[in-house]
Amino acid sequence: MSVMTYILLTLLFCTIPAGVIWLCRRYSWLDTIGPIMVLYAIGIVIGNLPGLPAEMKVLQEMIPNVVIPLAIPMMLFGCVFSRKELGLQVKIVVSGFLSVATAVAGGYLLFGRHIAEGAQVGGIISGVYTGGTVNGAALQAIFGIDSRTFVLINSYDIIISFLYFVFLFSVGIKLFRRLYGERHSAISAEDKAEIDRQVALTKQNPYKGLLTREGLKQMGWILLATIAVVGVSAGVALLLPDSWFMTVFILMLTTLGVVCSFFKPIRALDRSYDLGMYLIYIFSLAIASMADFSSLDLVGGVNQLCFMLFAVFVSLAIHAIVCRLMRVDADSMVISSVAFINSPPFVPMVSAAMKNRNALVTGLAAGVAGYALGNHFGVLMEKLLSLL
Repeated sequence: MSVMTYILLTLLFCTIPAGVIWLCRRYSWLDTIGPIMVLYAIGIVIGNLPGLPAEMKVLQEMIPNVVIPLAIPMMLFGCVFSRKELGLQVKIVVSGFLSVATAVAGGYLLFGRHIAEGAQVGGIISGVYTGGTVNGAALQAIFGIDSRTFVLINSYDIIISFLYFVFLFSVGIKLFRRLYGERHSAISAEDKAEIDRQVALTKQNPYKGLLTREGLKQMGWILLATIAVVGVSAGVALLLPDSWFMTVFILMLTTLGVVCSFFKPIRALDRSYDLGMYLIYIFSLAIASMADFSSLDLVGGVNQLCFMLFAVFVSLAIHAIVCRLMRVDADSMVISSVAFINSPPFVPMVSAAMKNRNALVTGLAAGVAGYALGNHFGVLMEKLLSLL
Protein backbone atom coordinates (compact mmCIF):
# COMPACT_ATOMS: atom_id res chain seq x y z
CA MET A 1 0.00 0.00 0.00
CA SER A 2 2.90 2.33 0.84
CA VAL A 3 4.49 1.85 -2.60
CA MET A 4 1.16 2.53 -4.30
CA THR A 5 0.76 5.70 -2.23
CA TYR A 6 4.20 6.89 -3.31
CA ILE A 7 3.32 6.24 -6.95
CA LEU A 8 -0.01 8.06 -6.73
CA LEU A 9 1.47 11.05 -4.93
CA THR A 10 4.35 11.26 -7.43
CA LEU A 11 1.87 11.21 -10.32
CA LEU A 12 -0.08 13.93 -8.55
CA PHE A 13 2.95 16.21 -8.27
CA CYS A 14 4.01 15.51 -11.87
CA THR A 15 0.63 15.92 -13.57
CA ILE A 16 -0.98 18.84 -11.73
CA PRO A 17 1.42 21.33 -13.42
CA ALA A 18 0.29 20.08 -16.83
CA GLY A 19 -3.32 20.75 -15.91
CA VAL A 20 -2.45 24.21 -14.61
CA ILE A 21 -0.55 25.07 -17.81
CA TRP A 22 -3.56 23.97 -19.87
CA LEU A 23 -5.93 26.07 -17.76
CA CYS A 24 -3.65 29.12 -17.97
CA ARG A 25 -3.56 28.87 -21.76
CA ARG A 26 -7.34 28.45 -21.90
CA TYR A 27 -8.30 31.25 -19.49
CA SER A 28 -6.51 34.57 -19.90
CA TRP A 29 -7.19 35.71 -16.33
CA LEU A 30 -5.36 32.65 -15.00
CA ASP A 31 -2.52 33.28 -17.43
CA THR A 32 -2.26 36.79 -15.98
CA ILE A 33 -1.74 35.27 -12.53
CA GLY A 34 0.75 32.80 -13.97
CA PRO A 35 1.25 29.03 -13.50
CA ILE A 36 3.68 29.38 -10.60
CA MET A 37 1.30 31.42 -8.45
CA VAL A 38 -1.57 29.03 -9.25
CA LEU A 39 0.61 26.06 -8.33
CA TYR A 40 1.62 27.73 -5.08
CA ALA A 41 -2.03 28.23 -4.20
CA ILE A 42 -2.82 24.58 -5.00
CA GLY A 43 0.24 23.40 -3.08
CA ILE A 44 -0.69 25.41 0.01
CA VAL A 45 -4.21 23.95 -0.05
CA ILE A 46 -2.86 20.41 -0.45
CA GLY A 47 -0.28 20.88 2.30
CA ASN A 48 -2.87 22.11 4.80
CA LEU A 49 -5.42 19.35 4.19
CA PRO A 50 -6.09 17.15 7.23
CA GLY A 51 -5.05 13.51 7.29
CA LEU A 52 -2.23 13.60 4.74
CA PRO A 53 -0.35 10.29 4.45
CA ALA A 54 3.14 10.01 5.96
CA GLU A 55 4.56 9.36 2.48
CA MET A 56 3.72 12.94 1.53
CA LYS A 57 6.46 14.34 3.77
CA VAL A 58 9.07 12.06 2.22
CA LEU A 59 8.18 13.19 -1.30
CA GLN A 60 8.03 16.84 -0.25
CA GLU A 61 11.65 16.63 0.87
CA MET A 62 12.83 14.43 -2.02
CA ILE A 63 11.27 16.22 -5.01
CA PRO A 64 13.15 19.55 -4.64
CA ASN A 65 16.44 17.68 -4.26
CA VAL A 66 15.79 15.83 -7.53
CA VAL A 67 14.19 18.42 -9.83
CA ILE A 68 16.38 21.46 -9.09
CA PRO A 69 19.72 19.85 -10.08
CA LEU A 70 18.05 18.71 -13.31
CA ALA A 71 16.35 22.04 -14.03
CA ILE A 72 19.43 24.25 -13.71
CA PRO A 73 21.48 22.85 -16.64
CA MET A 74 18.35 22.31 -18.75
CA MET A 75 17.44 25.99 -18.53
CA LEU A 76 20.98 27.07 -19.37
CA PHE A 77 21.59 24.80 -22.36
CA GLY A 78 19.74 27.07 -24.78
CA CYS A 79 21.37 30.32 -23.70
CA VAL A 80 22.75 32.46 -26.52
CA PHE A 81 25.46 34.96 -25.64
CA SER A 82 25.24 37.58 -28.40
CA ARG A 83 28.46 39.32 -29.43
CA LYS A 84 26.54 42.35 -30.70
CA GLU A 85 26.66 45.54 -28.65
CA LEU A 86 28.94 43.86 -26.11
CA GLY A 87 29.85 47.18 -24.51
CA LEU A 88 26.21 48.05 -23.86
CA GLN A 89 25.50 44.62 -22.41
CA VAL A 90 28.49 44.81 -20.08
CA LYS A 91 27.32 48.20 -18.79
CA ILE A 92 23.82 46.86 -18.21
CA VAL A 93 24.98 43.73 -16.38
CA VAL A 94 27.39 45.68 -14.17
CA SER A 95 24.67 48.21 -13.35
CA GLY A 96 22.08 45.48 -12.67
CA PHE A 97 24.22 43.48 -10.26
CA LEU A 98 25.56 46.59 -8.52
CA SER A 99 22.01 47.94 -8.09
CA VAL A 100 20.66 44.71 -6.61
CA ALA A 101 23.67 44.33 -4.29
CA THR A 102 23.24 47.87 -2.96
CA ALA A 103 19.46 47.61 -2.57
CA VAL A 104 19.58 44.19 -0.87
CA ALA A 105 22.29 45.36 1.53
CA GLY A 106 20.26 48.46 2.42
CA GLY A 107 17.07 46.44 2.78
CA TYR A 108 18.84 43.94 5.00
CA LEU A 109 20.03 46.67 7.36
CA LEU A 110 16.51 48.12 7.58
CA PHE A 111 14.36 44.97 7.55
CA GLY A 112 16.29 41.77 6.89
CA ARG A 113 18.05 41.69 10.25
CA HIS A 114 14.66 41.43 11.95
CA ILE A 115 13.58 38.19 10.24
CA ALA A 116 14.72 34.62 10.73
CA GLU A 117 17.44 33.54 8.28
CA GLY A 118 17.64 37.14 7.05
CA ALA A 119 21.06 36.77 5.42
CA GLN A 120 19.89 33.64 3.58
CA VAL A 121 16.72 35.42 2.44
CA GLY A 122 18.91 38.25 1.17
CA GLY A 123 21.06 35.79 -0.74
CA ILE A 124 18.01 34.16 -2.31
CA ILE A 125 16.37 37.40 -3.44
CA SER A 126 19.74 38.56 -4.77
CA GLY A 127 19.72 35.53 -7.05
CA VAL A 128 16.03 35.92 -7.90
CA TYR A 129 16.36 39.63 -8.78
CA THR A 130 19.35 39.07 -11.03
CA GLY A 131 18.31 35.71 -12.47
CA GLY A 132 14.95 34.15 -11.78
CA THR A 133 12.95 31.46 -10.00
CA VAL A 134 15.44 28.73 -10.88
CA ASN A 135 18.21 30.70 -9.14
CA GLY A 136 16.04 31.21 -6.07
CA ALA A 137 15.26 27.49 -5.96
CA ALA A 138 18.93 26.61 -6.33
CA LEU A 139 19.93 29.00 -3.55
CA GLN A 140 17.17 27.63 -1.32
CA ALA A 141 18.76 24.21 -1.79
CA ILE A 142 22.21 25.63 -0.98
CA PHE A 143 21.12 27.47 2.17
CA GLY A 144 18.49 24.93 3.27
CA ILE A 145 16.11 27.59 4.60
CA ASP A 146 12.71 26.77 6.06
CA SER A 147 10.14 25.91 3.38
CA ARG A 148 7.57 28.34 4.78
CA THR A 149 10.05 31.19 4.42
CA PHE A 150 10.70 30.20 0.82
CA VAL A 151 6.98 30.05 0.06
CA LEU A 152 6.61 33.56 1.46
CA ILE A 153 9.50 34.78 -0.69
CA ASN A 154 7.82 33.49 -3.83
CA SER A 155 4.33 34.61 -2.83
CA TYR A 156 5.53 38.13 -2.06
CA ASP A 157 7.56 38.12 -5.27
CA ILE A 158 4.39 37.63 -7.31
CA ILE A 159 2.67 40.55 -5.55
CA ILE A 160 5.69 42.83 -5.88
CA SER A 161 6.18 41.89 -9.54
CA PHE A 162 2.57 42.85 -10.21
CA LEU A 163 3.13 46.27 -8.60
CA TYR A 164 6.37 46.63 -10.55
CA PHE A 165 4.61 46.00 -13.87
CA VAL A 166 1.76 48.34 -12.95
CA PHE A 167 4.34 51.09 -12.43
CA LEU A 168 6.24 50.35 -15.66
CA PHE A 169 3.19 50.05 -17.91
CA SER A 170 1.33 53.03 -16.45
CA VAL A 171 4.03 55.70 -16.08
CA GLY A 172 7.47 54.09 -15.85
CA ILE A 173 8.28 53.49 -19.53
CA LYS A 174 7.02 56.91 -20.59
CA LEU A 175 8.89 58.60 -17.74
CA PHE A 176 12.23 56.92 -18.47
CA ARG A 177 11.93 57.57 -22.21
CA ARG A 178 11.32 61.25 -21.55
CA LEU A 179 14.32 61.45 -19.22
CA TYR A 180 16.75 59.32 -21.24
CA GLY A 181 15.63 59.27 -24.85
CA GLU A 182 14.82 56.26 -27.01
CA ARG A 183 17.24 54.17 -29.04
CA HIS A 184 16.44 53.06 -32.56
CA SER A 185 19.65 51.34 -33.57
CA ALA A 186 19.87 48.98 -36.51
CA ILE A 187 20.06 45.27 -35.80
CA SER A 188 21.69 42.46 -37.71
CA ALA A 189 19.79 39.82 -39.65
CA GLU A 190 20.98 37.27 -37.09
CA ASP A 191 19.55 39.22 -34.16
CA LYS A 192 16.32 39.92 -36.05
CA ALA A 193 15.92 36.19 -36.63
CA GLU A 194 16.41 35.59 -32.91
CA ILE A 195 13.82 38.27 -32.09
CA ASP A 196 11.29 36.73 -34.46
CA ARG A 197 11.93 33.28 -32.99
CA GLN A 198 11.47 34.48 -29.40
CA VAL A 199 8.28 36.38 -30.20
CA ALA A 200 6.87 33.35 -32.02
CA LEU A 201 7.70 31.07 -29.09
CA THR A 202 5.71 33.23 -26.68
CA LYS A 203 2.59 32.60 -28.78
CA GLN A 204 3.01 28.83 -28.94
CA ASN A 205 2.40 26.01 -26.51
CA PRO A 206 6.00 25.07 -25.62
CA TYR A 207 4.99 21.51 -24.74
CA LYS A 208 3.06 20.79 -27.91
CA GLY A 209 4.59 17.88 -29.79
CA LEU A 210 6.75 16.82 -26.85
CA LEU A 211 5.33 13.28 -26.91
CA THR A 212 5.89 12.82 -30.65
CA ARG A 213 8.78 10.69 -31.91
CA GLU A 214 10.90 13.76 -32.59
CA GLY A 215 9.99 15.33 -29.25
CA LEU A 216 10.78 12.18 -27.29
CA LYS A 217 14.09 11.82 -29.13
CA GLN A 218 15.12 15.35 -28.23
CA MET A 219 13.95 14.87 -24.65
CA GLY A 220 16.19 11.80 -24.45
CA TRP A 221 19.23 13.80 -25.57
CA ILE A 222 18.38 16.59 -23.11
CA LEU A 223 18.12 14.12 -20.23
CA LEU A 224 21.38 12.43 -21.26
CA ALA A 225 23.26 15.75 -21.36
CA THR A 226 21.68 16.85 -18.08
CA ILE A 227 22.56 13.61 -16.29
CA ALA A 228 26.14 13.96 -17.51
CA VAL A 229 26.35 17.49 -16.08
CA VAL A 230 24.77 16.36 -12.80
CA GLY A 231 27.16 13.40 -12.57
CA VAL A 232 30.29 15.52 -13.12
CA SER A 233 29.07 18.20 -10.72
CA ALA A 234 28.30 15.66 -8.00
CA GLY A 235 31.68 13.98 -8.57
CA VAL A 236 33.56 17.24 -8.07
CA ALA A 237 31.47 18.18 -5.03
CA LEU A 238 32.13 14.80 -3.40
CA LEU A 239 35.86 15.55 -3.42
CA LEU A 240 35.28 18.35 -0.91
CA PRO A 241 34.08 18.28 2.72
CA ASP A 242 30.41 17.47 3.28
CA SER A 243 29.66 21.00 4.46
CA TRP A 244 30.64 22.33 1.01
CA PHE A 245 28.84 19.70 -1.05
CA MET A 246 25.59 21.50 -1.87
CA THR A 247 27.25 24.85 -2.55
CA VAL A 248 29.87 23.39 -4.90
CA PHE A 249 27.30 21.06 -6.50
CA ILE A 250 24.89 23.86 -7.44
CA LEU A 251 27.63 26.22 -8.61
CA MET A 252 29.17 23.45 -10.74
CA LEU A 253 25.76 22.75 -12.28
CA THR A 254 25.47 26.42 -13.19
CA THR A 255 28.98 26.68 -14.59
CA LEU A 256 28.80 23.49 -16.66
CA GLY A 257 25.33 24.45 -17.93
CA VAL A 258 26.77 27.71 -19.28
CA VAL A 259 29.77 25.89 -20.78
CA CYS A 260 27.46 23.44 -22.56
CA SER A 261 25.49 26.32 -24.07
CA PHE A 262 28.50 27.20 -26.22
CA PHE A 263 28.24 23.88 -28.07
CA LYS A 264 25.83 24.11 -30.99
CA PRO A 265 24.44 20.53 -30.71
CA ILE A 266 23.45 21.26 -27.09
CA ARG A 267 22.09 24.72 -27.84
CA ALA A 268 20.02 23.24 -30.66
CA LEU A 269 18.00 21.25 -28.11
CA ASP A 270 15.36 23.98 -28.06
CA ARG A 271 13.00 22.17 -25.68
CA SER A 272 15.52 22.11 -22.84
CA TYR A 273 14.39 25.40 -21.29
CA ASP A 274 10.73 24.34 -21.27
CA LEU A 275 11.55 20.97 -19.73
CA GLY A 276 13.55 22.72 -17.05
CA MET A 277 10.69 25.15 -16.47
CA TYR A 278 8.27 22.23 -16.05
CA LEU A 279 10.53 20.87 -13.32
CA ILE A 280 10.35 24.29 -11.66
CA TYR A 281 6.55 24.00 -11.78
CA ILE A 282 6.78 20.62 -10.01
CA PHE A 283 9.16 22.16 -7.49
CA SER A 284 6.76 25.07 -6.88
CA LEU A 285 3.89 22.69 -6.13
CA ALA A 286 6.02 20.53 -3.84
CA ILE A 287 7.63 23.36 -1.88
CA ALA A 288 4.28 25.14 -1.39
CA SER A 289 2.73 21.95 -0.05
CA MET A 290 5.32 22.01 2.77
CA ALA A 291 3.98 25.26 4.22
CA ASP A 292 1.86 25.33 7.34
CA PHE A 293 0.46 28.85 7.43
CA SER A 294 -1.05 28.33 10.86
CA SER A 295 2.41 28.73 12.39
CA LEU A 296 3.63 31.73 10.38
CA ASP A 297 5.41 34.61 12.11
CA LEU A 298 3.28 37.53 10.90
CA VAL A 299 5.69 40.19 12.16
CA GLY A 300 8.57 38.49 10.38
CA GLY A 301 6.42 38.21 7.27
CA VAL A 302 5.80 41.98 7.19
CA ASN A 303 9.52 42.65 7.51
CA GLN A 304 10.21 40.16 4.74
CA LEU A 305 7.69 41.85 2.46
CA CYS A 306 9.26 45.26 3.17
CA PHE A 307 12.72 43.79 2.59
CA MET A 308 11.72 42.55 -0.87
CA LEU A 309 9.79 45.72 -1.79
CA PHE A 310 12.83 47.78 -0.90
CA ALA A 311 15.12 45.49 -2.89
CA VAL A 312 13.00 45.69 -6.07
CA PHE A 313 12.12 49.37 -6.24
CA VAL A 314 15.38 50.74 -4.86
CA SER A 315 17.37 48.51 -7.23
CA LEU A 316 15.24 49.85 -10.10
CA ALA A 317 16.00 53.42 -9.05
CA ILE A 318 19.74 52.76 -8.70
CA HIS A 319 19.82 50.86 -12.01
CA ALA A 320 18.09 53.81 -13.70
CA ILE A 321 20.60 56.29 -12.26
CA VAL A 322 23.68 54.21 -13.09
CA CYS A 323 22.44 53.51 -16.64
CA ARG A 324 21.82 57.21 -17.12
CA LEU A 325 25.36 58.01 -15.99
CA MET A 326 26.70 55.40 -18.44
CA ARG A 327 24.55 56.82 -21.25
CA VAL A 328 22.39 53.73 -21.61
CA ASP A 329 19.07 54.48 -23.31
CA ALA A 330 15.69 54.14 -21.60
CA ASP A 331 14.44 51.04 -23.41
CA SER A 332 17.65 49.10 -22.74
CA MET A 333 17.52 50.08 -19.09
CA VAL A 334 13.87 49.07 -18.71
CA ILE A 335 14.13 45.77 -20.59
CA SER A 336 17.25 44.75 -18.66
CA SER A 337 15.56 45.63 -15.36
CA VAL A 338 12.66 43.37 -16.33
CA ALA A 339 15.09 40.59 -17.29
CA PHE A 340 16.84 40.83 -13.92
CA ILE A 341 13.85 41.31 -11.63
CA ASN A 342 11.30 39.13 -13.44
CA SER A 343 13.54 36.80 -15.53
CA PRO A 344 13.86 36.44 -19.35
CA PRO A 345 10.40 34.90 -20.02
CA PHE A 346 8.89 38.35 -19.36
CA VAL A 347 11.23 40.12 -21.81
CA PRO A 348 9.20 39.50 -25.01
CA MET A 349 6.03 40.74 -23.30
CA VAL A 350 7.66 44.03 -22.24
CA SER A 351 9.40 44.43 -25.60
CA ALA A 352 5.99 44.19 -27.27
CA ALA A 353 4.49 46.66 -24.78
CA MET A 354 7.27 49.13 -25.58
CA LYS A 355 6.79 48.48 -29.32
CA ASN A 356 10.54 48.10 -29.61
CA ARG A 357 11.58 44.74 -31.03
CA ASN A 358 15.22 45.88 -31.00
CA ALA A 359 15.22 45.81 -27.21
CA LEU A 360 14.48 42.08 -27.07
CA VAL A 361 18.04 40.91 -27.76
CA THR A 362 19.40 43.32 -25.13
CA GLY A 363 16.91 42.03 -22.56
CA LEU A 364 17.59 38.39 -23.33
CA ALA A 365 21.35 38.95 -23.05
CA ALA A 366 20.90 40.56 -19.62
CA GLY A 367 18.64 37.72 -18.53
CA VAL A 368 21.13 35.09 -19.67
CA ALA A 369 23.87 36.78 -17.65
CA GLY A 370 21.53 36.84 -14.66
CA TYR A 371 20.72 33.14 -14.99
CA ALA A 372 24.40 32.27 -15.37
CA LEU A 373 25.73 34.39 -12.49
CA GLY A 374 22.71 34.55 -10.18
CA ASN A 375 23.64 31.51 -8.09
CA HIS A 376 27.23 32.66 -7.58
CA PHE A 377 26.03 36.18 -6.79
CA GLY A 378 23.45 34.93 -4.27
CA VAL A 379 26.03 32.89 -2.38
CA LEU A 380 28.39 35.87 -2.27
CA MET A 381 25.64 38.20 -1.03
CA GLU A 382 24.64 35.76 1.73
CA LYS A 383 28.26 35.72 2.95
CA LEU A 384 28.48 39.51 2.87
CA LEU A 385 25.15 40.05 4.63
CA SER A 386 26.20 37.64 7.39
CA LEU A 387 29.01 40.07 8.20
CA LEU A 388 26.72 43.11 8.57
